Amino acid sequence: MDTTVAVVLAYLAASATLDPPGPAFTGPGWVAWLTGAAVGLPLAVRRRWPMPVLGCVVVVAAAATATGVVGTGVIWVTYAPVGLALYTAASAAGPVAASVALVGSLAAPAATIAWLYDRLGIVAADAPDSEVPLWWVFDLGLVTAVLTLAWAIGRIVRWRRTIQAGLARQLALDAVAAERLRIARELHDIVGHSMSLIAVKATVANHIAAERPAETRAALVTIERTSRAALTEIRRLLDVLRSDTDPAPELSPSPGTADLSDLTERLRSAGLRVDLRLDGADNLPEAIGLTVFRIVQESLTNVMKHANAGHCQVTVRARDGGVHIEILDDGRAHRSSGRRAVGQGLIGMRERVTMYGGTLVTGPRPEGGFQVVADIPYVATEETA
Repeated sequence: MDTTVAVVLAYLAASATLDPPGPAFTGPGWVAWLTGAAVGLPLAVRRRWPMPVLGCVVVVAAAATATGVVGTGVIWVTYAPVGLALYTAASAAGPVAASVALVGSLAAPAATIAWLYDRLGIVAADAPDSEVPLWWVFDLGLVTAVLTLAWAIGRIVRWRRTIQAGLARQLALDAVAAERLRIARELHDIVGHSMSLIAVKATVANHIAAERPAETRAALVTIERTSRAALTEIRRLLDVLRSDTDPAPELSPSPGTADLSDLTERLRSAGLRVDLRLDGADNLPEAIGLTVFRIVQESLTNVMKHANAGHCQVTVRARDGGVHIEILDDGRAHRSSGRRAVGQGLIGMRERVTMYGGTLVTGPRPEGGFQVVADIPYVATEETA
């Protein structure tokens, strides 16, 4: 497109020189065509070298005006390539360079147009039937208007590009901040749940090590599995913070509803019975499945830490474009332990649910115990339907 525009403007500059409203150029025709090519064709590379191209076409246009190789009355046609080059330079350069470019572009016609009319002795009375006025003020004013308008448009375009670039940077920063918050929530869930389970199992193993070695070994196996799983998930999250050049380790997929059985199995002990019921939750979208897993994980962690419960019922039911989650326990120490729906874990759960436009209800049950009830809508895709 730039090449086409350059050729068209070169042709117009040569044609205006050979057939102007005022006195025509009396030299050889090839001089007019060569001048048109010299002032127009450099525009083909104006985006690559904006300032050099502008300097080239300004010098050629000024030389053509001084030597009379222009169309009197329509000198602005010769300066039209200068206007396009000035627009490109103004949109690409900083304010100082753009201002210098404007001054230089305006100085060239100001110094040559009046001198050309005076040298040729052209006045308005010489061409009463001309389509345009034949006096230097008109030509200079028109050229000045063309160049100034082109420069102004270039500066506006640069201003808009600067704003768009700033918005893009801000969006990138917001995305990074959101990702860091997500990682912080994930790490909170992983570390809080895993450390709580390890502490409980270690306490059990410490008390029954001598009397019941079999249960002690089972507790140690649970500690080992939980710590390994937590380390794997922490590595997966921290890998997000690696640079693109760092080798990515092979990691397991994000946890989902399929991992709830293993989660509840690790939590079962002599003092806590966990029942899990899954209904239609096998094909949830990955992001929804991760959210369900984290809500159940955080809720069971709170049961272990605060509830002093003997039984916990976990229900996950997906149907009609939504998933319903219930975690009910029969804990007896909610009021005395000060468990409230203001902890970081419950805040994190609420943020996860709200992100999908869902609802979360937490609080004591009338019959005793604590409840966490969440409803999360989602759009089923062909793969998950």
